[in-house]
Amino acid sequence: MPLERYIRQTIFPGIGEAGQQKLLAARILIVGCGALGTALANNLARAGIGHLTLIDRDFIELNNLQRQLLFDEEDLRRNLPKAIAAANKLRLINSEIEIVPLVEELNYENVEKLVAAADVILDGTDNFETRYLLNDVCVKLGKPWVYSGVIAAYGVTSTIVPGKTPCYRCLFPDPPPPGTTPTCDTGGIVGSIVGTIAAIAAGEALKLIVGNGKLNMGLLSIDLWQNTFDKLPIERPLPGCPCCDQHNFEYLEFAGERGSHSTTLCGRNAVQVTVRPAPKINLSELGQRLQSAGALHLEGNAYLLRFNLEGYDWTVFADARVIIKGTSEENSAKTLYARYIGF
Repeated sequence: MPLERYIRQTIFPGIGEAGQQKLLAARILIVGCGALGTALANNLARAGIGHLTLIDRDFIELNNLQRQLLFDEEDLRRNLPKAIAAANKLRLINSEIEIVPLVEELNYENVEKLVAAADVILDGTDNFETRYLLNDVCVKLGKPWVYSGVIAAYGVTSTIVPGKTPCYRCLFPDPPPPGTTPTCDTGGIVGSIVGTIAAIAAGEALKLIVGNGKLNMGLLSIDLWQNTFDKLPIERPLPGCPCCDQHNFEYLEFAGERGSHSTTLCGRNAVQVTVRPAPKINLSELGQRLQSAGALHLEGNAYLLRFNLEGYDWTVFADARVIIKGTSEENSAKTLYARYIGF
């Protein structure tokens, strides 16, 4: 394959022609095709990653266009799934690489197969559940991955190389309870932080594949609004970590007991989403955040909250269980849950 397209990379000593050949032979899995995922995919397709697999369960909505740079109004009119629309754009950018879009959810049933087939895995997700699952599988299979997250004007990223760097559970031993952290639908998001974090994470993927350059070990955090750049100096696995030290892959092995689960409620045009193990959430604090996010007819007591949001009738219980009325699509219900409650 001719290298003229990549001349600005090959004259960079850190990559060179030998490094570019490694990039062209590489296989990267991008989990999520939202803001981070589309920015990551854009960078890596242009850099000449030879095989990109994109997995996302969602479809395009109008508010995505503010920050999800591979989508446009025509994609919205066509009701395209995000993975398909992203792949269409990437093929226009670089027709010489292979792009595989998967319109499905990453879960314990498909994650090992997808991770095993990749050289590097990149996090473009919007929930803790998937990240803990990814961490388990990547550590189990010895696959490097790059964690990234953004909210408001703040972003974080960390490069995880099993056996060499801290894993995700070294940095975050347990997920926060649902309803205690903001999501992009409750805290907002500034598009420029997406590009900033995605650029760093994509650069980490290039370094991992080429095999040189200083990796971003520990946890890098950036707040563009406050103009702060901080680094958590944890650069080695933590002794006693249940995942990378003890090899206790509970988010993979007990996927039926942990994480989110959805059930269509027969005859009710409703879906119930549950989280296991069931945490307790502060309904009063959650109600205030949801009201700021546009929830209507909000009412509640010590046991549950009821409101209307995005045209659906919601009931949120203190054990983080939610019934969303107005849909029988389980994936749609889980997407709504992740947006407004957070896994």
